Amino acid sequence: MDHLYEAVSNIIVTLSNLVWGWPEQLPLIVVLLVGTGVITTFRLGWIQIRYFRHGVRVIRGEYDDPEHEGDLSHFQALSTALSATVGIGNIAGVATAIHYGGPGALFWMWVTAVFGMALKYTECTLAMKFRTILPGGSAAGGPMYSIEKGLGQAWKPLAVAFAAFAVISSFGSGNAVQSFTVADQFRQDLGIPTWITGAVMASLVALVILGGIQRIGRVTSKLVPFMAVLYVGTAFVVLMLNIGEVPETLMLIVTSAFQPAAQIGGFAGGTFIFMLTWGIKRGLFSNESGQGSAPIAHAAAKTDEPIREGVVAMLGPFIDTLIICTMTGLVILTSGVWHDKQEQQLVVNDQAALVAVSDGATVELNGELRDSDLASGRLRVVGGHPEGFDLIRNHSIVDEPQLLITDNAVLKTKVRAFDGIIELDEAAEGRLELGALTDAAGQQVTGSLVMRGKAMQNGSPLTAWAFQRGLGRIAGGNGHLLITLAVFLFGLSTAISWSYYGDRSILYLAGPRWVVPYRVVFCVAHFLGAVYSLELVWAFGDMALGLMTIPNLISILLLTGVVKGWTKEYVADGKLEPPADLVKSKKDPARRGG
Repeated sequence: MDHLYEAVSNIIVTLSNLVWGWPEQLPLIVVLLVGTGVITTFRLGWIQIRYFRHGVRVIRGEYDDPEHEGDLSHFQALSTALSATVGIGNIAGVATAIHYGGPGALFWMWVTAVFGMALKYTECTLAMKFRTILPGGSAAGGPMYSIEKGLGQAWKPLAVAFAAFAVISSFGSGNAVQSFTVADQFRQDLGIPTWITGAVMASLVALVILGGIQRIGRVTSKLVPFMAVLYVGTAFVVLMLNIGEVPETLMLIVTSAFQPAAQIGGFAGGTFIFMLTWGIKRGLFSNESGQGSAPIAHAAAKTDEPIREGVVAMLGPFIDTLIICTMTGLVILTSGVWHDKQEQQLVVNDQAALVAVSDGATVELNGELRDSDLASGRLRVVGGHPEGFDLIRNHSIVDEPQLLITDNAVLKTKVRAFDGIIELDEAAEGRLELGALTDAAGQQVTGSLVMRGKAMQNGSPLTAWAFQRGLGRIAGGNGHLLITLAVFLFGLSTAISWSYYGDRSILYLAGPRWVVPYRVVFCVAHFLGAVYSLELVWAFGDMALGLMTIPNLISILLLTGVVKGWTKEYVADGKLEPPADLVKSKKDPARRGG
C-alpha cells in the first residue's frame, strides 16, 4: 500500500511541477496568462484605464437595483472574490518574490496586475452574461457556463474539465493549504496545538458556508474591508516611520526591474529572466486573473448588465496587487530585512530548506549548484562547525553555522555540539537527507541533529520580521503578531470563498443534491488540513489550479471579440450613467419605504 501511495504521490508531484514549472526558464502557463492579458488589453482598448472610474461608481451602489436577479450586491460580489485573492499570497507570496527575484520582482507584479485587470473584466463579463438563474432564484455562473453557452455544446468537455479541476483545487489550494498555514503560524507564535486551531477554523467556516452564498456575501463584505484596512493601515504606519526610505525604495524597484540587483538571496548573479518569472508568477497567484475562480463569485451579483459586473471585477487586481501587495513589498524593502540574515534554528533534513556544498562553491540563482560534488557523501563536523563545506538555506549561505545533537532523556533534554561524520543519502544529491551520524570515535550517534545559524528568511516569516522591525519603536517585540492575525483572517476568508467556487462547480457537475454533502466534506477537510501536512493534497490542488486555468484562457481568447462588441453597445446606449428611474427611487424616501 505504501508503494502505491508513493507511486501516486510521485506522479501527482511530477504533473504539478510540469504544469507550473515547464520550461524551467519561463513556464508556459505564465506565458499564456500574461500573453492573454496583453492581447485582451489591446483588443479592448485599455478598458482597465478608461472605465476604472465607472467601476468605482458601481461598487459605491449607484447602480444597485434590488429587483435585479442574483444573490449579492456589486460590493458583496467583489468582496467575495477578494476574500479568496487577498490571502496568504499577499503576505508570503510577495516576500518570496523579493527573496528570489529581488526588488525588481515587485515591478513585474505591478505589470501583471495591470494586464490582469483586463483579464478579470473579460472573464467576469462572460460569467455574468452566460450565468444560469436557478429555480429558487439564486445564480450560478463561471467559466464552465461561459464555455458551454458561449462556445457551444461541442466545447462542453472543456467546461466539465474546468469544473472538475475547480472542485479539486477547492480542497487543496483553497482549503487544506490555508488551514495548515494558519495552524502552523499559531503553533509557532502562540503555542496553540494545531488540532485546536483546526477545530476553531473548521467551525467558523461551517457557520458561514452552510448558510449559502448570501451568508458568505454578508460575512465577506464585512471581513474583507476590515482585514484589508487593518493590514494596509499598519503597513502605512510602518512606512510613515521609515518615510525617508520610501522614495529611494521606489527608485530601487524600478531600476532593479531592468537591471537585477547583484546580490539576491545572498548570492551574486541575479538574472533578468529569473526575476521576471518570480514577479509574474507571484503577481498572477496573488490576484488570480485568468484563473477562472473569481467569475464564479461575480456571477452571483444582482444586475442585468454583464458589463457592469465586469468593471467591478477588474478592480480586484488593483486592490489586491497594486495596493496590498505593494504595501507588503515596501515594508519588506524599507525595513532592510530582505537582504539581512537572522539568527534562527534551521531544519536540517528538509530537502527544500538546507543544502550542503563544497567550501567556496558558487551557487546559481535558480538553485543549481556548481562545484558542489560531494562525491564521498561524507561531511566532517568538528565542535559543531562544518569543515570544508558550506550550508545553504533558501539560497542563502548560513553564517556561523553550528550543528548540535539533542538527546531526549526522561524529564530532560541534553544539547551538545556534534563532532563526527554526517553520512549523506546518495539519492539526496547534496541535500542533508541523513543516512547516519557517526562521532569522532566511529560510533553511531543517536538523537536529533539540529542547526543554528544566521540565514535569510523567506515567505511569511520574512514579512513578519519586516513588520517586527518596522514597528519596533511603537510595538516593542509584538509587531509579528499582526502577521499572525492577518494569516488567520486571510486564510479563513480564502477558504470561505473557495468553498463557494467548489459549491457552484459541484452544482454544474452533479446537480443540487450534492451541494450540501460537498459543504460538509469541505469543512471536515479544513480540519484535517490543519492537523496533517497533506503534501499530496497540496500538490494535487496546485496541479488542478493550473489545469483549470487553461480552459478559461481558451474561452477568453475566443470570446474577447464578443465582449468588445457588448462593451461598445453598453457605452452607445448611455449606460455609463445609472438609470434615471433608479436614481429617482433612491432620492425619493417614499419609494424607498422611508
